Amino acid sequence: MSISSQVLIGLNRMFPLPVHPFNLANSGNMSYTEWQFQKGDQTIQFFLPFHSQEQMFKDKTVLDIGCGGGGKTCYYATFGPKKMIGIDIVPHYAEEGNAFAKEKGLDDVVSFVTGDAANMSYADDTFDTIIMNDAMEHVGEPEKTLEECFRILKPGGHLYINFPPYYHPYGAHLSDAIGIPWVHALFSEQALIDAYKELVRDLPDGSDRIAFRFDKRPDGSDTISYINQMTIKRFRRIQQGVIQPAVYEQEIPLRNQLKGMATLPGFREFFVKMVVCVYKKEK
Repeated sequence: MSISSQVLIGLNRMFPLPVHPFNLANSGNMSYTEWQFQKGDQTIQFFLPFHSQEQMFKDKTVLDIGCGGGGKTCYYATFGPKKMIGIDIVPHYAEEGNAFAKEKGLDDVVSFVTGDAANMSYADDTFDTIIMNDAMEHVGEPEKTLEECFRILKPGGHLYINFPPYYHPYGAHLSDAIGIPWVHALFSEQALIDAYKELVRDLPDGSDRIAFRFDKRPDGSDTISYINQMTIKRFRRIQQGVIQPAVYEQEIPLRNQLKGMATLPGFREFFVKMVVCVYKKEK
């Protein structure tokens, strides 16, 4: 292990870990899917100044992209959609989501599938609502994913997007083991990977976490494949190619006291907690 990784691990002892569903599940407190369900309201709070939950979901055909274990999807289903589908590229999430929907008595409305959001099999103009909560920073082909969303969205329908930008304090998505804020701005990718592997090595689900987050490049080196390093700048550049109108946009600061920092060039990427955007497909 490199000196950089050892320094990271030593420094990490000084920082408490944020609450994380993987650790809650390991301790037997709560499953990942149940955690998602309980946090469901928080996943859509950034849209509520624009649309209520009923406006988003009531009597709508809804697609939840990047649904994870399905808990948040099931939460959305409590607002009376006509049909709700959750899609995620991780195969076991569909099984977990369908089991959870049945447990909650929502399986007549909610179902889960495995698929790539950049290449979906749904017909044109299928959904009234598409929601991408904490998904834009994960999709492998964001431009193609947006094209697919607008293809399968009905005219007059809405696409709801929110995501933490890459330089968010925990934007590396390693906070189940590394509690240092902005660690990915301080250490190399390889140092992050080596330290993370060491920190989770002896956990019951350690090998699963490693396989979930990392992959190999063609040259055999490790990479963090779970995220696409979606910055605010990159997202704004992608938006320039979108012909549909954005009808609501916000950049939420980490804290109200830091609102000024979240608008300054050079600091903005580090002090914005959430990028929020709602699109409406024109008729």
